[in-house]
Amino acid sequence: MTTDLEIKIEVLNDEEAWQLFCQKAGDVAHLEEIRPFAEAIVKECCRLPLAIITVGAAMRKKTKFELWKHALKELQRSVPSIEGIEAEVYKPLRLSYDSLQGNNIKSCFLYCCLFPEDFIIETSELVQYWRAEGLIGERQNWEDMGEGISLIENLKDSCLLEDGPYGESVKMHDVVRDVAIWISSTSEDGCKSLVRSGIGLSEISVGEFSNSNSLDRVSFMVNNITRLPDCMIQCSKASTLLLQGNLALNTVPEKFLQEFEALKVLNLSGTSIRSLPHSLLQLTDLRVLLLRYCSNLEELPSLGTLTKLQELDLYGTCIANLPRGIENLCELRHLNLAGTSKLKGIQPGIISKLSCLESLFMWESGFRFRLKGEEDGQATFEELKSSFNRLHYLKISLNGIPWEKSEDLSWINRMSHLQLFFHQAQGRSELITRKKWCSIQNLNLSLSQEWIGWFWGNSSSLELNDCTGLVEMLEGFIESDASFAGLKSLVILNCPTSLGWGGGCAARCDLLPNLEELHLVSMKNLNSISELAGHLGLRFHSLKSIGVEYCSQMKYLLSCGDYIQTLPNLEVIMVIDCENLEELFNNESGQNISPDPMVPKLRILQLGNLPKFKTLCRHEETWPCLEQVGVWECKGLRRLPLTNQNAGTIKEIKGESEWWDALEWDDDQTKSSLLPFFLPR
Repeated sequence: MTTDLEIKIEVLNDEEAWQLFCQKAGDVAHLEEIRPFAEAIVKECCRLPLAIITVGAAMRKKTKFELWKHALKELQRSVPSIEGIEAEVYKPLRLSYDSLQGNNIKSCFLYCCLFPEDFIIETSELVQYWRAEGLIGERQNWEDMGEGISLIENLKDSCLLEDGPYGESVKMHDVVRDVAIWISSTSEDGCKSLVRSGIGLSEISVGEFSNSNSLDRVSFMVNNITRLPDCMIQCSKASTLLLQGNLALNTVPEKFLQEFEALKVLNLSGTSIRSLPHSLLQLTDLRVLLLRYCSNLEELPSLGTLTKLQELDLYGTCIANLPRGIENLCELRHLNLAGTSKLKGIQPGIISKLSCLESLFMWESGFRFRLKGEEDGQATFEELKSSFNRLHYLKISLNGIPWEKSEDLSWINRMSHLQLFFHQAQGRSELITRKKWCSIQNLNLSLSQEWIGWFWGNSSSLELNDCTGLVEMLEGFIESDASFAGLKSLVILNCPTSLGWGGGCAARCDLLPNLEELHLVSMKNLNSISELAGHLGLRFHSLKSIGVEYCSQMKYLLSCGDYIQTLPNLEVIMVIDCENLEELFNNESGQNISPDPMVPKLRILQLGNLPKFKTLCRHEETWPCLEQVGVWECKGLRRLPLTNQNAGTIKEIKGESEWWDALEWDDDQTKSSLLPFFLPR
């Protein structure tokens, strides 16, 4: 319609839905024995006016509660026979489906109805299935979900999918799902599906598979199924079989899979199976085999015949060894062995033979890759290096730090996500990097200075957590005249330090000239950020955000004077739980101070639980850009850097009412002009 303004029309709320239904069904809906069924029927209509009107009109003047009970059961089916539902609800909604334009988008939409009612569908899972079925580009990188995301956005724009409750997820409105199942069960366009997901089934009868040879997709996921038919099911066309979420299912009979010869997706995740039948090996077109959280699964048959397999997910299984023949999976792109705590051995050469492998997840696995010189008949990190030109995601454990001091680490920049766990005598250390962000945890930095320096120089964001040797590492950087111009964010958490002011600048140049964010947490021996700044020669010309938490010894943030007179680009200050902090900016040194504000661009100020805090800035100083102020448990703070001249920029002041009432102002007009923006905590 080439509209300039689009307004989303929401479904009715519960009260509106009930009123509309009663208007169409009449007073009969209020009868004592009928009302519970009427309310349940309205709930099944999911607040969609079209469905409420149609069903309400169909039930008008029907006074026998048996008819209402039957109508409710019919609505709970995906293809009800209630008068008018197909003509008045399903067919109009099908117009949205018929109007979908683009390759395979209709088939992608119908795939969504395989999930249970109200199910939150992970975007990545949908894209994974679509790719396996060949609905979107199979040859794209495994991490590239652009085409799939574009399809999902088109479906959302057509109101056939909705945003899920959290990031990167979607869901279907129940009535839209019913329409999709109706289309899938009657489809003539090659997408016929059998959907029995999330309906409480305890077993699958052979009768469920009537006309099974015409089925393209089968879903029995999230039921209470305890056993599968021990016979051959004629499903020679089916490309997807979803059985996940049937916790009590412990056996897959040998005959059951024999006629599913065209399967591309098989999901048995979250079941109690202990093994898989050898008939699995006949599924030579299989692309995706998902066995996540099959916590009783101890072994698999040889997988060497599944040469088209692209994804194998064994997360949380009890396997002790990799499946035989896995080295023959020449198209395998994603191997998930995370949570395989009983996996103790991987033979050399297996991983390097997986020539298409793009992601290897082994977080919390029992296996650790050996280091150079530790060759004991198990896979080594050295061997894994041959795969680095194609790997995008890697999460593994090692017996120690795998590289030499001067080793070239440029391969890390090609990784989308790298997570390494180093097991050493002092405990487990961790390194995580993704797209120029790096986190290092529980490491002695002084013993790893050379290669740690590479991450300082090649990261835009760096986080150090529970690390020792910080001072020694920094001194090494100073001696080597290092400068890390690319580092924009530095977070240091609970790293012991005793830098000391030392009377001046230890570094000959600014080690972090473009630093924009500095966040310090639990730095117990740090008296001031100036200690860190002075040691590293930091000028903070680019700094936009300062965050300080749980720094119990800190008395002030920065000393101002000749060395740092202003923070010209600082926009955010957040200081919380620093029990000895008295002021933000200190001038005890008596050095020359600029008449300009210390923080001319500060927009956001957050101060919390600072029992000794008294002073924000000089008495005559004002902060011209201040927009948001949040103060709590800072009873000693009596003045804000606000006057009539800059009060107009304020959008919000939060704090206790007692604190607000005790604030001192240069004049009453300033307080009265700010009062509308005060929000008591």
